[in-house]
Formats: sequence, C-alpha cells, structure tokens
Amino acid sequence: MTYHPKSEFLNVMVSRGYLADCTDMQGLDERMMAGVTPCYIGYDATAKSLHIGHLLNIMMLRWLQKCGHQPITLMGGGTTKVGDPSFRADERPLLTNEVIDENISGMQQVFAQYLTYGEGKTDAIMVNNAEWLDGLNYLEFLRDIGRHFSVNRMLSFESVKSRLDREQSLSFLEFNYMILQAYDFLELNRRYGCALQMGGSDQWGNIVNGIDLTRRVIEGHVFGLTSPLLTTSDGKKMGKSEGGAVWLNGEMCSPYTFWQFWRNTTDADTGRFLKLYTELPLDECERLGALGGSEINEAKVILANEITGLLHGVEAAKAAEATAREVFEKGGVGDDLPTLVLEPGEAAEGVSIVQLIVRAGLAKSGKDAKRLISESGARMNDAPLEDAGLMIGAADLAQPIKLSAGKKRHALVKLG
Repeated sequence: MTYHPKSEFLNVMVSRGYLADCTDMQGLDERMMAGVTPCYIGYDATAKSLHIGHLLNIMMLRWLQKCGHQPITLMGGGTTKVGDPSFRADERPLLTNEVIDENISGMQQVFAQYLTYGEGKTDAIMVNNAEWLDGLNYLEFLRDIGRHFSVNRMLSFESVKSRLDREQSLSFLEFNYMILQAYDFLELNRRYGCALQMGGSDQWGNIVNGIDLTRRVIEGHVFGLTSPLLTTSDGKKMGKSEGGAVWLNGEMCSPYTFWQFWRNTTDADTGRFLKLYTELPLDECERLGALGGSEINEAKVILANEITGLLHGVEAAKAAEATAREVFEKGGVGDDLPTLVLEPGEAAEGVSIVQLIVRAGLAKSGKDAKRLISESGARMNDAPLEDAGLMIGAADLAQPIKLSAGKKRHALVKLG
C-alpha cells in the first residue's frame, strides 16, 4: 500500500517527481509535521561553480525552506581532499586548500540566489566539513568511528562494486570517503539537530551509512531521501550540452546560454522539467507540458524564463528571450549573445576562423571546428562557412561578426 504523506514538503517531493527513495517515509512525515526539520545536502568543491546537474537538489532545498524547514548547505572543504569514488571510473585529481576555498566561494554565489541565509529558525546555514574533518586524530577516529563499519558491507555497495568489477583501482583514500560522509551526518546531527540528508540516488549507500552511524554512536533517529538521477528523454545525462557542463555561475555560462539550454528542451521533457525546475503550480505545469505542435515552443520559453529568472533575475531572463527572438525570428544579431572580444593588436595580425569558433565556445577543439565547417554546420553572419583556412582581420570586424554552430548556438565576435 502506497503511503500518502501529510507534510507539505513530502507532498511536494512526491507530486512534482523529486522522490526516488526514502528510508522511512512515515517516520520522516511525522517528524516534519512536528516542527522545523533541519536537512542537509553535501557539495564537494571540485569546481568554481555548480552546474545544472546540481540544480535538482538545490530546488529540493528551496522547497524545503518554502515549506517551513531549515536547509543546510554542507560544503566539502574536508571531503574534497579525498574525492567521492561513487560511480566514477577513476580517481579525482587532488586539489589544494587554496583551490578548494576559491571553489567554495564561487559556489556560495549560486546558493544565495535560491536560499535565504540568516539567523532565523528556517534560515539556511552554510557549514564546511573541514571544521571537524581537518582536526581529526587518526587513531581516535579509527577506534571511535571506524569500528562501526564492516568492510564486507562497504564492498557490497554498488558504487564500490562497479569500480572493482571493472578492475579499476580504488585507492584506500577513496575507500575512506563513505566513512567521512557518514561522519558528516553524525556531526551535523550533534551540532545542528540535522535530521535528514538528501542527495541523488547514487548517494543512497553513503546516506544509509550516515543514518546507521548516527544510530549506533548517539542513538539518533535520522532519515534519508534521494532524488532520481535524471536523464533527458533522448538518454543524455542531465546538465550536459554540446559545449560541456552548463554552469550556474554567470561568468562561466552567460544568462543567454543558460536560457537557450532550457529553450532547447525536447517536447517530451518540457512538462517534467516545469515541475522539477520551476515553482509554477502543478496543474499549470501539466497543462503546458501537454501542449502539442508549435504551442509547446511557447511552453519551452516559459520554462526557460522561469528557470533563468530564479538564477539570474527576471530582467536577465527577459533580455535572453528578446535576444533569442531577434536572432531566430528576425535573423538579427542580438545584443545579449555570448561575446568574444578581440584586442586590436590581435585582430591586426589576423585570427583564423577555426580559432574564433573554438574561443567563442561553439566547438571544443580546432578539430571539432574544422569538422563543423566541412559538414556545413558553421555559419558567419548567417552565410555558410566553407573555408577552414579563412583569416579574420581588423577590417572584417568593423561590425560585430555573428558565428553560428547549427541552428541553435550563436556567438558574437567584436573588436575591443
């Protein structure tokens, strides 16, 4: 028999499609009905920005706060030094403390757009696990915490088995990660009364470890909830585009590029993404997602506007839409397109069209750019590019040049 939650937050999780699994749905529901429930999601600082793949659980934290509970964003200043091996084919590169701190600073900018931080009961707090992990005494940690972990059980987790089955080395450093993450939950429960950890379904084993450790060490009753790992309807991993990861920091991915990513959503994904990534009412998400023919395109514009508005602000969303209409409907240039600015000295010497395509972010490498040209997928000012050896000089840049890769990706090149 399916359990129907009474708490507002769990209702949102179920009805909008955020829920994959929960360790004790009824127990968590009762806990949330009883009062403010602190909940955390952990983020390792492996890059200067979060990307679209993180947006699902950021929205979960946003809904948690809207429903009267307290979000905790746990920054992995400590665990980033180890690296999560879950479902990875190889070991992550090790980062210095300086790089980790710089990355955390970049990630904070994104969280501030979605969550309200402060001193109130439901105000979000940001915590860095380096606070307790950096100062651990190794022998004491092994004696007090390590004794609660069965290596046999750890080897049975799918995230570890998948690495071992492929006969790819799993270092002892990485093997410790799940113990450290479990210890995070214990510490957050001790310090902040944190009662719930959320994450993607690939984190299930790590979350269960934390619940078990908290129960064993301090007899705490805590919960875990996971979201589905999303792929688009055509089977691609969510958050990847032709140019790589779609970043959430504006300086790494312009509001226009971000907006365009969502505008290019497939028809089949539109309704689902409206439920997951916007705050539009459920019935409106379903109505828009059910539209057919050319009408679904207006639903995609609404999707792009809503998501871009949450991250970059309503004005940035409007500007991106105006640019898109200028570029696609009127064949214009568009003021808000991603722009590559060349210095006068560089332009005087001349720059190859292949290099410009790469630097404008329309191809990953010179080889990709040449293939794009040879397959008639590249255009300059809406005219097909046929010569991969073309050089662009200062005279060619008297007016900005519009470069295009396919029908949907555009950039400007202009003289500084």
